[in-house]
Amino acid sequence: MALFERLRDLALVVEDVRTERRSVDVSTEFTRVTTIVVLSGGGAEGRGEDVTYTTEDHDWFPSLEAPGSTTLGALSESLDALTLFSAEPKMAASHDYRRWAFESAALDLALQQAGMSLAQAVGREAEPVRFVVSTRGDAFAWLAAAPGLELKLDPANEWTRDFMERLAATERVRVLDLKAYYHGTVVDVEPDPALYRSVVELFPEVVIEDASLDGECGEVLRGEEGRLSFDAPIHSADDVRALPVQPGWMNIKPSRFGNLERLLECIQYCDANGMRMYGGGQFELDVGRRQIQTLASVFYPGGPNDVAPSDYNTGAPRAGLPQSPLPASLAPGF
Repeated sequence: MALFERLRDLALVVEDVRTERRSVDVSTEFTRVTTIVVLSGGGAEGRGEDVTYTTEDHDWFPSLEAPGSTTLGALSESLDALTLFSAEPKMAASHDYRRWAFESAALDLALQQAGMSLAQAVGREAEPVRFVVSTRGDAFAWLAAAPGLELKLDPANEWTRDFMERLAATERVRVLDLKAYYHGTVVDVEPDPALYRSVVELFPEVVIEDASLDGECGEVLRGEEGRLSFDAPIHSADDVRALPVQPGWMNIKPSRFGNLERLLECIQYCDANGMRMYGGGQFELDVGRRQIQTLASVFYPGGPNDVAPSDYNTGAPRAGLPQSPLPASLAPGF
């Protein structure tokens, strides 16, 4: 049975819709802003988080009329007609990010009103969540503060062979994200065969995420398909089917999928085709962080999940932060 079919007919009562804004000053140059969609009804509140990155795109927000008594599937279908932005957002992906805020809020509310957890609703067991810490800062400082951490890192073309050998020697790196599918962002990395060769040779057990398969870079990765993973190009199961290789892994970021049905179809497709999964996030500030942890708990608890508690996004490396694994998600709601 399709996973979404287990949720489609969940009764849902929405009596009020409102939004709340969140922001955190990450640095003097960057303030992270998100918007929380709050759907309320029957004495409960469902919440979802719009992770659109451009601050000004949060200044206007759509007005959704509370539908009253409906179902989760019917509300999801109705969102097809909702104008999500007053003008084209700075990033095309923001359409999916905003749609997901409404979808996840509706799922959260429907599950609360039914008195069920996500695991119960889809007939699975929730398990403790293994997580890795994703950092563009000093990985060695993080390991000095908490030697048990597992890491997800973004290799840069400036990395020297000596530096990479030191990283590999820690035996704590689990995912290396080559970011070949980002364009026009501050995290772009131009594919470099020399960097790819060092990644393959020095980190033989590490998952290699979002690597370019073109030209000499693709030649370097030949035979490494079981270690490959994709993130930025994946918005549906069809995107997975369209990949030129069958990777061994997939990074699942729910906000990239926009709606719940597409997300669950992709999870089910990966599961059926032997692709291991791990969760990813979008610098969520609020309920979205809990929700990516919940998905990991239900569908891929043992993966190198990039769903670390938000404490890891603020402040310097330090001891005393929550450690992996996180407790299983058992409470009603999402």
